[in-house]
Amino acid sequence: MPQFLEEAIAYARQVTLAKLLLRMDAGHDDLENLRVCQKHQVDWIIKRNLRKESPKDWLEEAQAYGQCEELREGKQVWTGETWRERDGKLYRVVFEVIERTITTDGQKLLIPDIDVATYWTSLKLPAKEVIELYHQHGTSEQFHSEIKSDMDLERLPSGKFATNALVLSLGLVGYNVLRLCGQTSLQQNDQLPLKNRMPIRKPVARRRLRSVIQDLMYMAARWTHHAHRRGLSFWRNNPWHGIWERLYQRFTRRACPATS
Repeated sequence: MPQFLEEAIAYARQVTLAKLLLRMDAGHDDLENLRVCQKHQVDWIIKRNLRKESPKDWLEEAQAYGQCEELREGKQVWTGETWRERDGKLYRVVFEVIERTITTDGQKLLIPDIDVATYWTSLKLPAKEVIELYHQHGTSEQFHSEIKSDMDLERLPSGKFATNALVLSLGLVGYNVLRLCGQTSLQQNDQLPLKNRMPIRKPVARRRLRSVIQDLMYMAARWTHHAHRRGLSFWRNNPWHGIWERLYQRFTRRACPATS
């Protein structure tokens, strides 16, 4: 893993010179990973592996040094920070400890349920902001899920690395094109008349690849040839035709700019 981090940081530096933040789960709670981050001056949020640490001990520490917030009856959340020694050095640890005495359906618990999440971090931000930054890593996990499931690239077809690398590269081209179609459709949708807008139930910030494929790629059409011209004929009541035509015009205009 440290070698992989070295390579990933080097690639990231080719993209940007801005400060980098590394987010990793508890499976990568290792001192060597912290040393790599320190070597390359990269900030980190790494979830700690609690191993044999007692949740009750963490609850007592959270009650002593953390800030309490009662989200609902029977659910209290403590957030805060402390310090832990590792390899002779002190590192900042942000914690979130949840104690539940009543379940969401109103059932009282004889023994309180305690959830503990702690994070190594180099950031000086408040504890809640550090925790929120870590939780945002779920957004990138959604992109990975789309590549594996929506693009059907979870299992690569060949036993040869070069072949799989080519398939993955082609898949990424398709992924980026579909992502561009999805995000551009959201931008163009607001400019269409109400009757021609996409039939989506609620406002969204991005469209999943599966939705783009089903709504804008799997559209029934007829290939026609008339007056020495070829084209696609859609059903006149197709609810996605308006945004499809808008995207087609925009992309073909960019690909083939008008000449004077």
